[in-house]
Amino acid sequence: QTSRAPAISVSAESCIPAGLRLGPVPGTFKLGKYLSDRKEPGPKKKVFSYAVPPVFQVRMVRGELVDEAGSSALEWIGLIRAARNSQEQTLEAVADLPGGQIFYRALRDVQPGEELTVWYSNPLAQWFDIPVTATPTHDEKGEERYICWYCWRTFKYPNSLKAHVHFHCALSHGRSFLHPDH
Repeated sequence: QTSRAPAISVSAESCIPAGLRLGPVPGTFKLGKYLSDRKEPGPKKKVFSYAVPPVFQVRMVRGELVDEAGSSALEWIGLIRAARNSQEQTLEAVADLPGGQIFYRALRDVQPGEELTVWYSNPLAQWFDIPVTATPTHDEKGEERYICWYCWRTFKYPNSLKAHVHFHCALSHGRSFLHPDH
């Protein structure tokens, strides 16, 4: 496994409206490959929407998001961290057609200061053979844990387990996530 730079936290400088699409995502798409249960500290980058602020709302102009230096999304979209669970997820990865270009879509209004995090939409997860669901168990302290049914490694977050099964579990041999009853 190759080393990597610390994760960069990309956050909204102004409101990003629900449904806004960013992209396309450049390069080879491997969302979640370096996802872990820990939220690693790292440099921060703020992005904002070109907006003309009327009295009480932010209005998109040309529907484009840029960073503080005015760079387009194509230059920083790959820095957005993978969401560990649905509670911290603000964006979902989508494609118009299977095998087509991938975009990120805002799931809800993202508020100023909020970090952008992304995970696969269900159709895109199925296309890439990424597990769509993960069922938690409870440890001796009653805390939720997610267990790899291939190697028995435990995870605190469901997307950490899904990424492990798809990218790292040597025992899964690239198979999709299966419940032991299947």
